[in-house]
Amino acid sequence: MITINWLLIGVGASAGVVLLFRDWRLTFPALLINYISQALFLAQQGFIAPDLALFGLQISTVVITLLLTGLAVTAILTITALTFSRDYGLENLDEFGLAELRRAARAAQRQRASQPFQLSDYLVPFWSGVLALLASITLPYIYPIATTPAVDFIWYWLGLTGILTIATAADVLKIGLGLLLCTGSITQLYTAVSGSADASGIGVVPIGLLAAVNILLALAVAYLSGLLYGRLKTLELSELYRV
Repeated sequence: MITINWLLIGVGASAGVVLLFRDWRLTFPALLINYISQALFLAQQGFIAPDLALFGLQISTVVITLLLTGLAVTAILTITALTFSRDYGLENLDEFGLAELRRAARAAQRQRASQPFQLSDYLVPFWSGVLALLASITLPYIYPIATTPAVDFIWYWLGLTGILTIATAADVLKIGLGLLLCTGSITQLYTAVSGSADASGIGVVPIGLLAAVNILLALAVAYLSGLLYGRLKTLELSELYRV
């Protein structure tokens, strides 16, 4: 009988959702599922020796660190998206500033209204995902690095979907999601290579540094989103070329 690795499917499907869809209400939960699936997948593969007893379960500090990182990153990005979907501090602007903000808001609304849903917008991300999937399935057999094809598939897939997400991004938040997928690929590769020989060889400090990089990336995306939204009242990158 064929054994289905649901954690592997969870990592792959959630990264595919991040690549394909634009709405942060879909991509942010997918990112959280991706972090959770990554952490549990590493524990499943036996790379990490359990060193904690939590609620009667033996679990590793590394897994806890990855789970907390996913929660923190998702919370930062969600707060950012909620904050910059509303108007604040308009009473402090003069008439010229208000007129400029209204112009940018009307332009963004016209763009969303004129393109409520177009299948063509998803063709490039879809076929990019198909090519990334084929490459992620093939490369573990052509150029294996980790101990199993499943582990190689994970980090290849996360790296490729992260790069393609950045390449096809239409807003700042989507670029941040692509960068976070790439850092997830690095985490998976490091853990697989370090733990393949000795499960106790993976230290909390390197994983903690990678977690700090993830959180700093999320904070940088939040900061850049604030700068862009404060000027253009939208996070769409296309508006930069109209100013």
